[in-house]
Amino acid sequence: MSDIHSNTFALDACLKHASDQGADQLAFLGDLVGYGADPAGVVDRVMSLVQKGAWFVKGNHDAMAVRPPSLIQDSGSSSAAWTHEQLNAEHLDFLDHAQLTVQRDSALFTHASARNPDKWDYVDSEVKAQLCLDAALNTHQANHVFVGHVHHQHLYYPGASRNLMRFTPTPGVALPAPSRRDMVVTIGSVGQPRDKDTRAMYALYDTEAEKLCFYRVVYDHHAAAIAIRQAGLPAHLAHRLETGT
Repeated sequence: MSDIHSNTFALDACLKHASDQGADQLAFLGDLVGYGADPAGVVDRVMSLVQKGAWFVKGNHDAMAVRPPSLIQDSGSSSAAWTHEQLNAEHLDFLDHAQLTVQRDSALFTHASARNPDKWDYVDSEVKAQLCLDAALNTHQANHVFVGHVHHQHLYYPGASRNLMRFTPTPGVALPAPSRRDMVVTIGSVGQPRDKDTRAMYALYDTEAEKLCFYRVVYDHHAAAIAIRQAGLPAHLAHRLETGT
């Protein structure tokens, strides 16, 4: 799960859905906060899950919430100062000291790209995916890379030419993902979808069956939008949840 963006409505729905699918290991790939109305609620939930064994890596909005930029340039930086004020010292310490990558066996988890993960690059093309995979292979000997940041769900895998190809999955349809096959997975956004579909996104990898499934989960996005407006955050952030953009 990635890019929850202070949306407890979406997070709770995805956690329940994942539990119903039998998920037994959670990985949160950054941007717990930013944009949404309940940063403390989201961080509290993830902190509790990390204490029980979940993995968490830092995202760019998590970093901005710890040290808000002095210059307001976009909606992300404008909400960072507000988010910072909603978080207590324990929340901020948790976000500040999170790692940029987590590796388990041949799988690498990071927010943006395995190539210079602190630069927050977007894996939004075959070329960017190849750079990400090359870095994971060369630096971590990892051939499965799971990332967030782009708010879209795609699977990049080697085609006949060995160059990476981009595949757009059908939600709920399991895909073969053998451990020997190189792949880069953009798992989408739990809390702020941007593909004109309001449903939350996450992905589940079955390590025994070696299958990958992308999911879309219905949640009360109207309530999440109302909470944004009631918090006094910019109205367009609520509109994005209502339209999936």
